[in-house]
Amino acid sequence: MRKEKVILQNETGLHARPASELAKLAGRFKCDINLSVNEKKANAKSILGIMSLGIKAKTEIEIECNGEDEKEAMTEILKAFENKFGE
Repeated sequence: MRKEKVILQNETGLHARPASELAKLAGRFKCDINLSVNEKKANAKSILGIMSLGIKAKTEIEIECNGEDEKEAMTEILKAFENKFGE
């Protein structure tokens, strides 16, 4: 299991487009991928799950990857957050 924390840098928060990009990216991996914000947890492969967290700019997010390709998944997801999902 791998866990990392990131601060969302997108000024408009994790709205529908970046949530969709994240879910699509997470769906490429076999491992379980979850996001946690303030004790709320959601499956990163679900757009609705991500949106239900209501993640605003500058929010700390814990990413958890657990499974056979967890290392690659974490690397790619951290890159996506760093690149602000292309925004």
